[in-house]
Amino acid sequence: MSNQKVKKERLDVLLVEQGFFDSRENAKRHIMAGIILVNDVPVDKAGTKVPVDAKLRIKGHVMPYVGRGGYKLEKALKTFHIDMKGKVMADIGASTGGFTDCALQNGAAKVFAIDVGTNQLDWKLRSNPQVVNMEKTNIKVVTEDTLGEKVDFISTDVSFISVLKIIPAVKSILKEDGSMAILIKPQFEAGKDKVGKGGIVREPEIHEEVVSDTLAAFEEEGFHCWDLTFSPIKGGSGNIEFLAYLKWQKPETSITEERIHQVVEEAHEVLKK
Repeated sequence: MSNQKVKKERLDVLLVEQGFFDSRENAKRHIMAGIILVNDVPVDKAGTKVPVDAKLRIKGHVMPYVGRGGYKLEKALKTFHIDMKGKVMADIGASTGGFTDCALQNGAAKVFAIDVGTNQLDWKLRSNPQVVNMEKTNIKVVTEDTLGEKVDFISTDVSFISVLKIIPAVKSILKEDGSMAILIKPQFEAGKDKVGKGGIVREPEIHEEVVSDTLAAFEEEGFHCWDLTFSPIKGGSGNIEFLAYLKWQKPETSITEERIHQVVEEAHEVLKK
Protein backbone atom coordinates (compact mmCIF):
# COMPACT_ATOMS: atom_id res chain seq x y z
CA MET A 1 0.00 0.00 0.00
CA SER A 2 1.38 3.42 -1.00
CA ASN A 3 2.20 5.94 1.71
CA GLN A 4 2.31 8.78 -0.76
CA LYS A 5 0.34 11.73 0.57
CA VAL A 6 -2.18 13.48 -1.63
CA LYS A 7 -1.16 17.06 -2.32
CA LYS A 8 -3.32 19.74 -0.72
CA GLU A 9 -4.12 23.26 -1.84
CA ARG A 10 -6.10 26.24 -0.56
CA LEU A 11 -9.76 25.88 -1.48
CA ASP A 12 -9.98 29.29 -3.16
CA VAL A 13 -6.88 28.57 -5.25
CA LEU A 14 -8.17 25.13 -6.25
CA LEU A 15 -11.55 26.54 -7.31
CA VAL A 16 -9.82 29.01 -9.63
CA GLU A 17 -7.39 26.41 -10.99
CA GLN A 18 -10.28 24.10 -11.85
CA GLY A 19 -12.17 26.90 -13.59
CA PHE A 20 -15.10 27.32 -11.21
CA PHE A 21 -14.30 31.04 -10.77
CA ASP A 22 -12.14 33.58 -12.56
CA SER A 23 -10.49 34.98 -9.42
CA ARG A 24 -9.70 34.03 -5.82
CA GLU A 25 -11.80 36.96 -4.65
CA ASN A 26 -14.83 35.63 -6.48
CA ALA A 27 -14.17 32.13 -5.16
CA LYS A 28 -13.84 33.50 -1.61
CA ARG A 29 -17.24 35.19 -1.79
CA HIS A 30 -18.90 31.91 -2.71
CA ILE A 31 -16.96 29.97 -0.07
CA MET A 32 -17.97 32.43 2.66
CA ALA A 33 -21.58 32.09 1.51
CA GLY A 34 -21.37 28.42 2.48
CA ILE A 35 -22.35 27.06 -0.91
CA ILE A 36 -19.07 25.33 -1.80
CA LEU A 37 -19.02 21.61 -1.07
CA VAL A 38 -15.81 19.60 -0.74
CA ASN A 39 -16.58 15.89 -1.07
CA ASP A 40 -20.21 16.91 -0.38
CA VAL A 41 -19.27 18.69 2.88
CA PRO A 42 -19.68 22.51 3.14
CA VAL A 43 -16.46 24.46 3.72
CA ASP A 44 -16.71 28.18 4.49
CA LYS A 45 -13.07 29.25 4.88
CA ALA A 46 -11.13 30.17 1.75
CA GLY A 47 -7.78 29.20 3.26
CA THR A 48 -8.81 25.65 4.13
CA LYS A 49 -6.34 23.17 2.63
CA VAL A 50 -8.13 20.41 0.73
CA PRO A 51 -6.85 17.46 -1.34
CA VAL A 52 -6.30 18.45 -4.97
CA ASP A 53 -8.32 15.43 -6.07
CA ALA A 54 -11.30 16.31 -3.86
CA LYS A 55 -14.72 16.52 -5.50
CA LEU A 56 -15.70 20.20 -5.60
CA ARG A 57 -19.15 21.50 -6.44
CA ILE A 58 -21.42 24.45 -5.91
CA LYS A 59 -24.47 23.73 -3.75
CA GLY A 60 -27.65 23.49 -5.77
CA HIS A 61 -25.72 23.10 -9.00
CA VAL A 62 -24.99 19.68 -10.42
CA MET A 63 -22.24 19.87 -13.03
CA PRO A 64 -23.15 17.69 -16.02
CA TYR A 65 -19.52 16.99 -16.92
CA VAL A 66 -16.41 15.76 -15.11
CA GLY A 67 -14.80 19.15 -15.74
CA ARG A 68 -16.07 22.63 -16.53
CA GLY A 69 -14.32 22.41 -19.88
CA GLY A 70 -17.37 20.45 -20.97
CA TYR A 71 -19.31 23.71 -21.09
CA LYS A 72 -16.89 24.99 -23.74
CA LEU A 73 -17.45 22.06 -26.07
CA GLU A 74 -21.17 22.12 -25.31
CA LYS A 75 -21.36 25.66 -26.66
CA ALA A 76 -19.27 24.73 -29.70
CA LEU A 77 -21.54 21.79 -30.55
CA LYS A 78 -24.68 23.93 -30.23
CA THR A 79 -23.36 27.06 -31.93
CA PHE A 80 -21.66 25.26 -34.80
CA HIS A 81 -24.47 22.66 -35.16
CA ILE A 82 -22.08 19.71 -34.82
CA ASP A 83 -23.62 16.25 -34.74
CA MET A 84 -21.40 13.93 -32.66
CA LYS A 85 -23.51 10.78 -33.06
CA GLY A 86 -21.30 7.84 -34.00
CA LYS A 87 -18.22 10.05 -34.46
CA VAL A 88 -14.63 9.16 -33.60
CA MET A 89 -12.97 12.11 -31.88
CA ALA A 90 -9.54 13.23 -30.72
CA ASP A 91 -9.63 15.41 -27.58
CA ILE A 92 -6.30 17.24 -27.60
CA GLY A 93 -5.44 18.57 -24.15
CA ALA A 94 -8.01 16.32 -22.48
CA SER A 95 -6.97 17.03 -18.87
CA THR A 96 -9.79 15.82 -16.55
CA GLY A 97 -11.95 15.04 -19.58
CA GLY A 98 -14.65 17.72 -19.71
CA PHE A 99 -14.60 17.80 -23.52
CA THR A 100 -14.49 14.00 -23.73
CA ASP A 101 -17.43 13.64 -21.35
CA CYS A 102 -19.49 16.19 -23.30
CA ALA A 103 -18.72 14.44 -26.59
CA LEU A 104 -19.77 11.04 -25.23
CA GLN A 105 -22.98 12.47 -23.80
CA ASN A 106 -23.71 13.81 -27.28
CA GLY A 107 -23.30 10.43 -28.94
CA ALA A 108 -19.59 10.14 -29.81
CA ALA A 109 -18.67 6.50 -30.46
CA LYS A 110 -15.02 6.76 -29.45
CA VAL A 111 -12.68 9.40 -28.03
CA PHE A 112 -8.90 9.49 -28.00
CA ALA A 113 -8.21 11.53 -24.84
CA ILE A 114 -4.74 12.95 -25.47
CA ASP A 115 -2.76 14.86 -22.86
CA VAL A 116 0.92 15.35 -22.04
CA GLY A 117 0.08 15.15 -18.32
CA THR A 118 -0.69 12.11 -16.22
CA ASN A 119 -3.32 11.00 -13.71
CA GLN A 120 -5.69 13.81 -14.71
CA LEU A 121 -8.41 12.00 -16.63
CA ASP A 122 -11.45 11.33 -14.44
CA TRP A 123 -11.92 7.69 -13.40
CA LYS A 124 -15.38 7.61 -14.94
CA LEU A 125 -13.71 8.13 -18.32
CA ARG A 126 -10.66 5.98 -17.65
CA SER A 127 -12.96 3.03 -17.11
CA ASN A 128 -15.14 3.79 -20.15
CA PRO A 129 -14.37 1.39 -23.04
CA GLN A 130 -15.24 4.16 -25.53
CA VAL A 131 -12.30 6.23 -24.25
CA VAL A 132 -8.69 5.62 -25.27
CA ASN A 133 -6.64 7.19 -22.48
CA MET A 134 -3.51 8.64 -24.10
CA GLU A 135 -1.91 10.36 -21.11
CA LYS A 136 1.78 11.27 -21.18
CA THR A 137 1.42 11.80 -24.93
CA ASN A 138 2.82 14.87 -26.69
CA ILE A 139 0.44 15.79 -29.50
CA LYS A 140 3.41 16.87 -31.62
CA VAL A 141 4.36 13.22 -32.17
CA VAL A 142 0.85 11.88 -32.79
CA THR A 143 0.10 10.61 -36.30
CA GLU A 144 -2.52 8.46 -37.99
CA ASP A 145 -0.28 5.46 -37.26
CA THR A 146 -0.28 6.36 -33.55
CA LEU A 147 -4.07 6.17 -33.40
CA GLY A 148 -4.52 3.40 -35.93
CA GLU A 149 -7.17 5.44 -37.75
CA LYS A 150 -8.21 8.93 -38.74
CA VAL A 151 -10.85 10.81 -36.75
CA ASP A 152 -14.09 12.57 -37.66
CA PHE A 153 -13.72 15.40 -35.18
CA ILE A 154 -11.00 17.10 -33.15
CA SER A 155 -11.34 19.37 -30.13
CA THR A 156 -8.41 21.27 -28.66
CA ASP A 157 -7.81 22.86 -25.27
CA VAL A 158 -4.04 23.15 -24.93
CA SER A 159 -2.12 25.21 -22.38
CA PHE A 160 1.39 26.68 -22.22
CA ILE A 161 1.87 26.19 -25.98
CA SER A 162 0.36 27.88 -28.99
CA VAL A 163 -2.53 26.02 -30.58
CA LEU A 164 -0.59 26.35 -33.83
CA LYS A 165 1.81 23.67 -32.55
CA ILE A 166 -0.88 21.02 -33.07
CA ILE A 167 -1.25 21.67 -36.82
CA PRO A 168 1.12 18.90 -38.03
CA ALA A 169 -0.74 16.34 -35.92
CA VAL A 170 -4.24 17.37 -36.96
CA LYS A 171 -3.19 17.34 -40.62
CA SER A 172 -2.23 13.71 -40.13
CA ILE A 173 -5.23 12.47 -38.15
CA LEU A 174 -8.28 14.41 -39.42
CA LYS A 175 -10.43 12.82 -42.14
CA GLU A 176 -11.01 14.75 -45.38
CA ASP A 177 -14.62 15.39 -44.41
CA GLY A 178 -13.73 15.93 -40.75
CA SER A 179 -13.95 19.09 -38.67
CA MET A 180 -12.54 20.56 -35.48
CA ALA A 181 -13.35 23.04 -32.76
CA ILE A 182 -10.21 24.77 -31.53
CA LEU A 183 -9.98 26.81 -28.34
CA ILE A 184 -7.93 29.96 -28.90
CA LYS A 185 -6.27 31.14 -25.69
CA PRO A 186 -4.87 34.67 -26.14
CA GLN A 187 -2.37 34.35 -23.27
CA PHE A 188 -0.53 31.60 -25.16
CA GLU A 189 -0.78 33.24 -28.59
CA ALA A 190 0.04 36.90 -27.93
CA GLY A 191 3.63 38.03 -27.40
CA LYS A 192 4.84 38.32 -23.81
CA ASP A 193 4.74 42.10 -24.07
CA LYS A 194 0.99 41.89 -24.69
CA VAL A 195 0.16 39.69 -21.70
CA GLY A 196 -0.73 41.67 -18.59
CA LYS A 197 -0.45 41.12 -14.86
CA GLY A 198 -1.43 37.65 -13.73
CA GLY A 199 -1.00 36.27 -17.24
CA ILE A 200 -4.21 37.90 -18.46
CA VAL A 201 -4.81 39.52 -21.85
CA ARG A 202 -7.41 42.22 -21.29
CA GLU A 203 -7.38 44.41 -24.41
CA PRO A 204 -10.03 43.64 -27.06
CA GLU A 205 -7.62 44.79 -29.77
CA ILE A 206 -5.13 42.08 -28.81
CA HIS A 207 -7.91 39.49 -28.74
CA GLU A 208 -8.90 40.46 -32.28
CA GLU A 209 -5.29 40.33 -33.44
CA VAL A 210 -4.72 36.90 -31.86
CA VAL A 211 -7.91 35.39 -33.32
CA SER A 212 -7.20 36.84 -36.77
CA ASP A 213 -3.57 35.65 -36.80
CA THR A 214 -4.52 32.18 -35.53
CA LEU A 215 -7.19 31.68 -38.17
CA ALA A 216 -4.81 32.95 -40.88
CA ALA A 217 -2.15 30.45 -39.78
CA PHE A 218 -4.60 27.55 -39.96
CA GLU A 219 -5.84 28.82 -43.34
CA GLU A 220 -2.29 28.65 -44.70
CA GLU A 221 -2.21 24.98 -43.70
CA GLY A 222 -5.50 24.21 -45.47
CA PHE A 223 -8.00 24.60 -42.62
CA HIS A 224 -10.82 27.06 -43.23
CA CYS A 225 -12.88 28.77 -40.52
CA TRP A 226 -16.62 28.20 -40.85
CA ASP A 227 -17.75 29.91 -37.66
CA LEU A 228 -16.49 31.66 -34.56
CA THR A 229 -17.73 32.29 -31.03
CA PHE A 230 -16.36 32.85 -27.53
CA SER A 231 -16.09 30.40 -24.66
CA PRO A 232 -19.04 30.67 -22.25
CA ILE A 233 -16.63 30.64 -19.30
CA LYS A 234 -13.27 32.25 -18.72
CA GLY A 235 -10.12 30.20 -18.44
CA GLY A 236 -8.73 29.31 -15.02
CA SER A 237 -6.60 32.46 -14.79
CA GLY A 238 -9.48 34.69 -15.88
CA ASN A 239 -8.76 34.94 -19.61
CA ILE A 240 -11.46 35.28 -22.24
CA GLU A 241 -11.10 32.46 -24.77
CA PHE A 242 -12.49 31.86 -28.26
CA LEU A 243 -13.82 28.86 -30.18
CA ALA A 244 -13.32 28.43 -33.92
CA TYR A 245 -14.93 25.81 -36.15
CA LEU A 246 -12.56 24.60 -38.87
CA LYS A 247 -12.81 22.24 -41.85
CA TRP A 248 -10.70 21.25 -44.84
CA GLN A 249 -13.50 22.46 -47.13
CA LYS A 250 -13.96 26.14 -47.87
CA PRO A 251 -17.18 27.77 -46.63
CA GLU A 252 -19.38 29.81 -48.94
CA THR A 253 -18.70 32.86 -46.79
CA SER A 254 -15.38 33.42 -45.04
CA ILE A 255 -15.03 34.85 -41.53
CA THR A 256 -14.31 38.56 -41.88
CA GLU A 257 -12.38 40.94 -39.64
CA GLU A 258 -15.73 42.58 -38.93
CA ARG A 259 -17.10 39.26 -37.67
CA ILE A 260 -14.03 38.75 -35.45
CA HIS A 261 -14.53 42.24 -34.02
CA GLN A 262 -18.20 41.46 -33.35
CA VAL A 263 -17.40 38.20 -31.50
CA VAL A 264 -14.68 39.83 -29.38
CA GLU A 265 -16.94 42.75 -28.54
CA GLU A 266 -19.74 40.41 -27.50
CA ALA A 267 -17.34 38.31 -25.40
CA HIS A 268 -16.21 41.36 -23.44
CA GLU A 269 -19.79 42.46 -22.89
CA VAL A 270 -21.04 39.07 -21.70
CA LEU A 271 -18.01 38.06 -19.62
CA LYS A 272 -17.16 41.41 -18.05
CA LYS A 273 -16.98 41.35 -14.25
